[in-house]
Amino acid sequence: MYKVFVNDIPIIVSTQKEIGEKYTSFPLKSVRLKKVIRKIVKGKLHYVNLYHPDESKLLKLLLKKMKVVTAAGGMVMNAQKEILFIYRNNRWDLPKGRTEKNESIENSAIREVEEETGVQDLEIKRFITCTYHVFKRKGKLRLKETYWYEMYTEYDGELVPEVKEGIKKAKWKNFQKSQKALRKSYANIKMLFPEKFLAGKSEDRVA
Repeated sequence: MYKVFVNDIPIIVSTQKEIGEKYTSFPLKSVRLKKVIRKIVKGKLHYVNLYHPDESKLLKLLLKKMKVVTAAGGMVMNAQKEILFIYRNNRWDLPKGRTEKNESIENSAIREVEEETGVQDLEIKRFITCTYHVFKRKGKLRLKETYWYEMYTEYDGELVPEVKEGIKKAKWKNFQKSQKALRKSYANIKMLFPEKFLAGKSEDRVA
């Protein structure tokens, strides 16, 4: 199963035709996805399920539905177990950005985090997951596929938010402050954190 977020509303992509009474289901192979997205934006649809019986084909079929923009970013932790957040568009977010041509996903993730926050000496610990959300570019709908990595650094220098990208703040946040920030974040960002962390029950490994 996958989730594609339109603002904070998830489109479910699954192998099940029926997942609940609230959901309107469409066959993934033939659905006019942009039309469905526009209905969601207008408030005409709230619960959407796109289905196909073969789980191995779900992602392939989804990525054919609209132009895909590949991005990468990081959940960065320091020696104090603080997490690096950015503040943009009145929401707390994690640093990420578009992958450049002929650039590896991992190098893209490190570069974007460094550019958006000023942090240095990043080490990728592991891949977390991919998230998917819909956005508009020059009036056209696009699907962003973002690769997320858990990163570590002992950098304790000044953080410099990338103002030209609309980032107003770059901040290290401890366990309690991270929870508070996530209440004013995006649904796809919350997906990167385990339920115990979101519920305030664990300060250990967050990814």
